[in-house]
Order: sequence, then structure tokens, then C-alpha cells
Amino acid sequence: MTSKWEQFTIASTIALAAAVTLSAQSVKITGAGATFPAPIYFKWIAEYNKLRSNVEINYQSLGSGAGVRQLTSQTVFFGASDYPLTEEQMAGAPGKILHFPSVLGAVVPIYNIPGVSAELKFTGPVLADIFLGKITKWNDAQITKLNADVNLPNTDINVVHRTDGSGTTYIFVDFLSKVSPEWKKRVGVAGSVNWPTGVGSKGNEGVAGMVKQTPGSIGYTEPAYANENKIAFGSVQNAAGKFIKASAASVTSAAAAAVKQMPADFRVSMTNPPGDDAYPIASFTWLLMYQDPKDKALAKTMIDFTTWALTEGQKYAADLGYAPLPSAVVELEKKSLATIKTK
Repeated sequence: MTSKWEQFTIASTIALAAAVTLSAQSVKITGAGATFPAPIYFKWIAEYNKLRSNVEINYQSLGSGAGVRQLTSQTVFFGASDYPLTEEQMAGAPGKILHFPSVLGAVVPIYNIPGVSAELKFTGPVLADIFLGKITKWNDAQITKLNADVNLPNTDINVVHRTDGSGTTYIFVDFLSKVSPEWKKRVGVAGSVNWPTGVGSKGNEGVAGMVKQTPGSIGYTEPAYANENKIAFGSVQNAAGKFIKASAASVTSAAAAAVKQMPADFRVSMTNPPGDDAYPIASFTWLLMYQDPKDKALAKTMIDFTTWALTEGQKYAADLGYAPLPSAVVELEKKSLATIKTK
């Protein structure tokens, strides 16, 4: 007959062995999509791995369009997009896809003008006319009027845009369509559009790289890519008439109006919002998952990772040029995560 201490020791040994076996089980999850949030996703994956060393998350930064396609074809476990799926895309998927806002970010106009280091000011209509090919010189009257204290050269504007299906493009053209009737009519809103002018490059990193190496160029990207490449980016006039530079605070201000009108499925546009301090070209970016995934074990791990990212992971947002999610949105997302089937 064993003593109570021996029974306790045996039970503890069994529990420890089970825990070691569980922790040793390698879990691999693959996702793909938006380049816009890639810097913070890579940070989250690295930090989460420190907590769960057996979990390997592989995120492929390919663009929102590619992420949606791979999720729909079920070649990845989760997708990522900077624009919400359309009703047609939702209906065409093999199962119900849930949207989870992961972080708030901005799209900024970046430029490379030799001899000009000042922070330029842009209005939405001026940006639209540049990307429509109507404003072709840096010293055009519409630009110099906004930047009277800057000596802008009489050089050509070289437009750089995305070539791939892109959530960053979607956010940018969504804003342009709200401030320029001509843009809305001629180009419209989509992750991939027929650009009236300019040259293309793939990914936020591609646009940033091309702007950096092309004198006289202008493009659009997420601030982290601008900062990484040491490229200037300008302030943009918001709906209240104020010129605002993208920052964690100004993006958080932009989210205030969107949060008040947040739909149950989290598919919302927040460009050109009201508010004196709101940056006008801002958006949520979304993680995409099936509500009833094939692999229930991976679903449990992905729920744990997403919950961590929405809570503890938000502290890494500001340093990488993003803004943390409002707490009210996080609470709503936790409820939505609970609807994912794990059995």
C-alpha cells in the first residue's frame, strides 16, 4: 500500500510527463496576406514563440489579394487583408469567414524630391489629381499653394503604385474616392485598380524601395516601410480641414467614429472620418479565419495566439507605427473568437 506522499509523487510525475509531452508537440500554422501589417505580425509571431516555443507560425507577406485567394482555396489556415471581403467573396468561400481587426494603421504619401527635406502638405483632391496624372510637376500651383514655405523644383512627378492586389491600395483609393468625384468615377475603389498613370511595384516594400531609388517620385505605403527606408512622408488634410501627420494618436482619433458604428462582422471603412485630430487615410487591418475550420487543434492554437495579439500584443503597435485597438473592439472580438468551432 502506497503512502499519500507516494501517491502525490506518482500523480505529479504523470502530470509533468503529460505536460512535457504536450509542450513537445510541434504546432505549425501557415497564413498569408497583407504586407501592410507584416511588421507587427512578424513581431507578434516572434514574441508569442517565446511563450509557446512549440508553436511555429509562418506568415507569408504577399498582399491582401493573395491572402484572400489562399484562404478561399484553403492552402493556408488563416488569411490577412486590409480590406473587408465583399459579399461575393464571402459567398464564394467554402465556409463562413470571420473578420478580426488586429491593429490600426495608416497609409501615407511618401516622396523623394532631391533638395527637399520639408514635410509636405497634401489635400485629398491634390493627391487624387497627382495619381490621375493631372498634376505632373512638383512646383504645380496646387502643390505650392499648400507649401508656400518650401522651394519645390520644376521637375516631373513620378508616380509609383502597387501592382498586386493590395489592401494598402484599397485604403488609399477608398479615401481618394471620398474626396474626389473624378477619382470615384474614373478609377473607383478596389484592392487592384487600373491606374491612370505611373509605374508599379509589388508590396509595400516594393513601393518604398522604388520611391527611394527614383528621384521626383511619390507613392503610398504604411509608415513602418517609410521609416525603415528613411523616406519622407507628408501630412494630409482631414475632413475637418486640418493637416494631420500619421501617428498612433491621430490614427486612434480616426477610429473613434468607426467604433461607434462598428457592425457585428467588423467590416467597416474608416477613411476620411470626422474629428479635428483624425488622420484621414487610416484603417483596421483584419485577420481572416473560418468559423468552422477543418483542423480543430490548429483552431485552438490560433484562437490563443489571436487573443494574445489582441491584448498583450497591442503594446508593440506604437513602436512600429500602428495604433492599438480600442478596448471596446477587443471585447467584441473575444466574443466572436468564441464562436469558432474547436470540436
